[in-house]
Amino acid sequence: MDDFQQRGQEIIAAGQILYQQGLVPATSGNFSARLADGKIAITVSGKHKGKLTLEDIMVVDSEGKPLQDKQPSAEMGLHIQIYQHFSDVGAVLHPHALNAVLLSRRGQKVVTLSDYELLKAFPGINTHLATVEIPVFANNQDIPALMVEVEEYLTQTESVVGYIIAGHGFYTWGKTMEDALRHVEALDYLFACELQQLGGKEN
Repeated sequence: MDDFQQRGQEIIAAGQILYQQGLVPATSGNFSARLADGKIAITVSGKHKGKLTLEDIMVVDSEGKPLQDKQPSAEMGLHIQIYQHFSDVGAVLHPHALNAVLLSRRGQKVVTLSDYELLKAFPGINTHLATVEIPVFANNQDIPALMVEVEEYLTQTESVVGYIIAGHGFYTWGKTMEDALRHVEALDYLFACELQQLGGKEN
């Protein structure tokens, strides 16, 4: 099995896991993984993430230029941005999770997660006495404009484990696909905790 096939199988497995958890309904979400040569394997546009095959995954170069005659996700630029900003990131996941969507519709610009044991799921955190801030960006369909906002935040903030796009879903990443999946699961649980404390209602 070559590198593309191995990373592709990881993406396929991630799609099945997240679909079973209800985090990528219909054809929502997009996933990617960095290949050993620096290229990126990414899901193509409009495919059901619980039913992915290798044909539903394509390769782009490190700048996002397609290397196959396929259409990548419209949000490919957000993946490329993460890989360029974090040299050790090996996988990026973007689920359309209900908890993140509902939480983001309350109008806050940042979701602050404090004093949760599960914060230890994130790199560099070894105590529940920690605070993780998850920024919320407006759902700007102009991806280059959204990338400018995200880049400004990433540049100014020392430690970021993910971000939410309001009414849309969230992005998170990890050194490996296993790490990225752990971060998805942890964030979804923590977002659910926050919603429960707020009563689960929109403002």
